[in-house]
Amino acid sequence: MKRLLLSLAALTATAVAGDFSGETGLQLYSLRDSFKKDVPGSLDKVKAFGIREVELAGTYDLAPDALLKELTSRGLQPLSIHMQYGALSKELAKCVADAKALGLKYVACPWIPHGALFTMENAEKAAADFNAWGEAFAKEGITFAYHNHGYEFRPVAEGAEKTFLDVLMERTNPKFVAFEMDVFWVVHPGADPVKLLGKYPGRWQLMHLKDIAKGAQTGVFTGHAPNEQSVALGSGQVQWPAVLAAAAKSGVKHYFIEDENADAEKQIPQTVKYLQTLK
Repeated sequence: MKRLLLSLAALTATAVAGDFSGETGLQLYSLRDSFKKDVPGSLDKVKAFGIREVELAGTYDLAPDALLKELTSRGLQPLSIHMQYGALSKELAKCVADAKALGLKYVACPWIPHGALFTMENAEKAAADFNAWGEAFAKEGITFAYHNHGYEFRPVAEGAEKTFLDVLMERTNPKFVAFEMDVFWVVHPGADPVKLLGKYPGRWQLMHLKDIAKGAQTGVFTGHAPNEQSVALGSGQVQWPAVLAAAAKSGVKHYFIEDENADAEKQIPQTVKYLQTLK
């Protein structure tokens, strides 16, 4: 009986894993130290990984058209970019123009400035800003998104089930604001990515595939963690077959590997190989 149950479990896992058919891209922040020294050489590394779709972490001091030329010459397609809250607040028109020049489908904000604790005031202001920015990008056919970072999962009040992430979801217009799920920054504060994908179908359009080391502390709402806690997919705490099956059902459209470890160049090929076993 025990062997039969194990066999059934293996079959179920295979069926779930097979649900993942999305193309895997790379968030270029993973190679941030390399990009500081050599942009063309860094893009060559990305191509060597077998990656085709990328999410930018900036323009690396290049004009948008120059960067686009470097990308396309290597068969790399830029789909998204991270733009900081301050730039979006002060130079929205330029942000929109740069995204359009790069031919992007998405622009994601990765961080909401706040004090020691993320508050209702922070969440409400961010939601209003996101709605306005999202409408501006939508006029150019670009979808604006917010990338979660852990601090949003703190309850709005002691003992409350509702979190500030729920507030951001409720107060942003789905017509103009999508979300990018960073799985590491869901697990780190102690939330469940599978449940969140089911709770907000259609809102999560992008996903960062990032695992968190076994034994790493969770239930932390700081939005900060040691870089070494970012590990190759399949070697950490995340149950990826279940997460990816839920992501496909929820409507995630694009997946980007992100690895913040100092050994990212070694870990990314391991992650790519692991994901191939799930297809």
